[in-house]
Amino acid sequence: MRLHEKHWNSTINNGIQGVDLHRFMELEGHANHMEIAQELGISLGEVKMLKKKINRA
Repeated sequence: MRLHEKHWNSTINNGIQGVDLHRFMELEGHANHMEIAQELGISLGEVKMLKKKINRA
């Protein structure tokens, strides 16, 4: 289990250091990709990657 947790942390933090995932979860319910990217200061590709990873978990 510990290996899985480390793997998850290394993949989720690959290029999005400092993004508040709780804030991301709040925004994804009512905001589109562009609004989320602007609010969190990340790219559209990173927003899509986060959504994909969260849906898999």
